[in-house]
Amino acid sequence: MGFRFDLFLLSVAILLAPSLSDLVISKVDRRVENVGPDPVLEVLLPFPDHQAKNLAYLATTTNEGKGKSKGPATSLPIEVVQPNEMPPALTWYSVSLPKGLGKGESLTLDILAVFTHALRPFPEKISQAENQLVAFQESAHYLSPYIVKVQLLSVKLPPDFKPESYTKLERSELSGSEIKYGPYENLPPFSYSPIIVHFGNNQPFAVAQELLREIEISHWGNVQVTEHYNLIHGGSQIKGEFSRLDYQARPHVGGASAFRHLVANLPPRAHSVYYRDEIGNISTSNLWGDSKKTQLEIEPRYPMFGGWRTSFTIGYGLPLKDFLFQSEGKRFLNISFGSPIRDLVIDNLIVKVVLPEGSKDVSVSAPFPVKQWHEIKFSHLDIDGRPVVVLEKTNVVQEHSQYFQVYYKFNNVSLLREPLMLIFGFFFMFIACIVYVHADLTISKSSASYVAKLQWDEVKTAIQQVQNIINRCLTVHDRLDATLRDLSRTGDVQACKVARKAADSLLKDLSKELKPLLAFLHSSPQAAQILPKVEDLVAKEHELQEKLMLKHSTVIEGYEKKSGGREMENRVALIQQKLTALRQEVDDLLEVIDEI
Repeated sequence: MGFRFDLFLLSVAILLAPSLSDLVISKVDRRVENVGPDPVLEVLLPFPDHQAKNLAYLATTTNEGKGKSKGPATSLPIEVVQPNEMPPALTWYSVSLPKGLGKGESLTLDILAVFTHALRPFPEKISQAENQLVAFQESAHYLSPYIVKVQLLSVKLPPDFKPESYTKLERSELSGSEIKYGPYENLPPFSYSPIIVHFGNNQPFAVAQELLREIEISHWGNVQVTEHYNLIHGGSQIKGEFSRLDYQARPHVGGASAFRHLVANLPPRAHSVYYRDEIGNISTSNLWGDSKKTQLEIEPRYPMFGGWRTSFTIGYGLPLKDFLFQSEGKRFLNISFGSPIRDLVIDNLIVKVVLPEGSKDVSVSAPFPVKQWHEIKFSHLDIDGRPVVVLEKTNVVQEHSQYFQVYYKFNNVSLLREPLMLIFGFFFMFIACIVYVHADLTISKSSASYVAKLQWDEVKTAIQQVQNIINRCLTVHDRLDATLRDLSRTGDVQACKVARKAADSLLKDLSKELKPLLAFLHSSPQAAQILPKVEDLVAKEHELQEKLMLKHSTVIEGYEKKSGGREMENRVALIQQKLTALRQEVDDLLEVIDEI
C-alpha cells in the first residue's frame, strides 16, 4: 500500500540567490552547488496535495567530503512552510542546510520520502484465483520550483510481474521489471508529466487500521510489551464465495492475492512470547532467535484476502537492563516506536508507556512529531496509580521504528511499597485470625434473646420426639394391618391374636413416652403457637388406633364364628373408609408441624 521515493542523486546549482527562479537542479547526481554570490540556507521540496496527505515519512541527509574521505550521514531538519506566490494544491517542505552554502561550495543531499496508500487496487474486486493488479500514478518529471538540467525516473516493479500497461512517453523504456523515463534535460520549474503504471502485485497489503502498544516498566527486572492489532488486507476485495478446497489444494493459485503469515522482528532476548485473539491462544506461530534477534512468525486463523479483517494480540517480555538507563539523576526508557511486524502500514498508532507508581517529572524525546498526553492506570496494590505517557501518530511506516526516550525520576524507596503492603497485609490478617479464634463472640447467656433461643430449641426437640413417636405408632399400625392380610391367606387366627397382643403392648409404651413431652409443651410459652396442632395430631392418631383395633376384632370374630357374607364385608369396608380418612389427616398434620 506504500512506496518509497528516493531522490538519491540531487544537484542544485544556485545562480543568483535568493530568487527561487534562479535556482537550478543541474543534474541528479546528489550535488548541491552554489554558483551565486549570496549564501543559501534552505532547499524547498514541493509535493502535490493528493500525495502529501499520504506522505508518511520524509528525511534528508547529507554527506560531507568525497570518496574515502566521505564523512557520516547527517540528518537535516525539515519543516512545513508556505512560500508566497506559489502555485496552489502544493504542500511545501523546507530543508535547512547545516550551514550557509557560499559561492562555489557544494553539498550532497539524500532525500527519502515514503508514501502510504499510493497503490490503488485496479480492479477493485477479483476472484479467488486471480492475481491482484494495482495502479500507480506519478509524474515522469520531478516536480520542483527550480530549473532541472538533467533528470531520470526509474520505477521498479515486483520481479515476478511485468506491467499490464504503462504510460509511454518520449525516452521511456521497459527493461525487465523496471521502467525508465528519461533522462530529461532543461526542465522548467514545476514541470509535471503524469504517468500511470498498471501491474501485478501479490505482496501482502497488510494495514493496521489501529495498533495499540502498551509498554509497562517494572523495576523488578522486566519490560512487558503488549500489542493489540486491528488488521485488514487493503488490496483488491475477493468476489464470489471463498473455496477452502481450492485454497488448500493449490494455495498459490487458489489464493494468490492472500497472505498467510506475518513476520515480526522482536528485540533480542525477548521472552514469554504469546500470540492470541478473542477466542484464545493461536498455536500457528513459530519463534526462533539468538543473541542478536528474535523472530516471530504468526499465521492468522484464516488466509487474509482483500477486504478481510482480523484482530489479535502479541505480547512479550524484555530484560529491563537492555532498555532502561540512567542519566543526570533521571531514568529513561529507550525503546523503538513502531511495530515489529515487517512491511506493515499503520493508519493510527497509539503507544502507551506505563511507568512505575511514584514516577514524576516525566518527559518524552521522540525523533519525529507525535501527539502526546498523560493518563493514570491503576493495577494491583496501587494507591495513587501509575503514570502513563500516551503517544499517538497516524500514517506510520517501517521508517518510524526508531528509538524514543521517556525520562522520569523515581525514588528507590518506592520499590519497597508493594512488598511492605503485602507483608503488613498478611501480618494483620494473621492477627485478625488469632483474635477471632480466641475471642468469645457468643451472645450473653443471661440475655432475654439467648434464653428465648434456648427455650425454642427445647420446644423443637420435643416436637421432633413427638413426631418420631407418632411415626413409630403408624409403623405398628401397618404391621397389625398386615396380619389381617396374612389371616386371609393362612387362616391362622391364633397368630393374628398374638400379633394383636404385641401391638397393644407397643402402643401403650409409646403412649407413656408421649405424656411427659406433651406436659412439657403445655408448660412452655414458646410452644403456644404449635401446641394445638400437636394435640390434634395425638388425638387423631389415638382415634386411628381405636378404629384399627375395631377392624381387627371384627375380622377375627368373623373367622372364629365362621360367619361371612355381605354383612361382614360391609362392616369392614365402612371401618376401612374411616381408617383411610384418619390416616390422611395424620399425615397432613405431620407435614404442617414439620413446616412450622
